[in-house]
Amino acid sequence: MTAQANHLLLRRLVEREFSQRYLGSLSGPAWALLQPLLLLAVYALVFVQILRVRLPAGDTPLDVVPFLVAGLWPWAAFAESLNRGVAAVPENAALLAKVALPRSLLVVAPVIVAFAVHGVGLVVVGIALALWGRPFDASGLLPATVAYLLLGGFTLGIALLLAAWNVFVRDVGQILGQALTLLFFLSPVFFTREMVPEAFRVAFDLNPLSIYLDLIRAALLATDVDLLPAFAKAAAVAAFALVLGLAVFQRLSPHFEDFA
Repeated sequence: MTAQANHLLLRRLVEREFSQRYLGSLSGPAWALLQPLLLLAVYALVFVQILRVRLPAGDTPLDVVPFLVAGLWPWAAFAESLNRGVAAVPENAALLAKVALPRSLLVVAPVIVAFAVHGVGLVVVGIALALWGRPFDASGLLPATVAYLLLGGFTLGIALLLAAWNVFVRDVGQILGQALTLLFFLSPVFFTREMVPEAFRVAFDLNPLSIYLDLIRAALLATDVDLLPAFAKAAAVAAFALVLGLAVFQRLSPHFEDFA
């Protein structure tokens, strides 16, 4: 297939994914925005009103609510992308038998939709925070967007890898749900690196999500972080995940029809 045909096919798959995922439900895409908002409300109540948590960041504590926003929405995009992407091949088994298409596009489509919807959600909540008098740093919007896209690239690589494995080992989807729950509490969604005990910071730094969440927060909250090395690391990890995921996916894809 030509590049133009692939582009058109991807567009159709994205439209279908969005329609099936959101437009076919009563709440539509509003639920994708409402669910993280409910989580944010709960965490804001617990951490701000009940526990009265102060988040260290150099000499100045961070505002907890913007901090949580900057972590929850990228996490939601990551988690939904993997949950949708891992099942993409079995869900489209009938299509594989009828149409010759680059099969990786079946995984690319749900990742694009998840990151687009939650990206819009982050923008909407960012506007709400500005009206509330707790705005993000406007100068960090561009680097935060780049970091968000790099997270999307990393997520796509992992989604391709898991989607290929899931064709042959159907337990992957079930294990993923448990793994994401564990990873949620091991990722800096509602804590900072400074809050992690010294003995565990090496393990914390090995979590790839820490790179992206910290980078997005550093941009949006104007914390004291050297962005250039952080971006280089984020780009390198995303590139590695993409190359690995695509290589495994392409290596296994000729056998999909026998197992999907």
